[in-house]
Amino acid sequence: MLCQEYVVRTETTEYHVRQEKHANQELIPVNTGIEFTIDKDKMKFKANGKKYAYLVDSETATAALKP
Repeated sequence: MLCQEYVVRTETTEYHVRQEKHANQELIPVNTGIEFTIDKDKMKFKANGKKYAYLVDSETATAALKP
């Protein structure tokens, strides 16, 4: 069974997400820009014109980026 986990990084937070439905398995290339929304433990995002729904496994604050 293929279980994909992705890391979504923003300026302040790093999210670890995994697929909600294993039937819709599709690989998303590394460093793909996405637009996302989070509602409780679910993340919905768009990548390459397609919509995806993932479960948020964990989130962590990231270190401040130095200029």
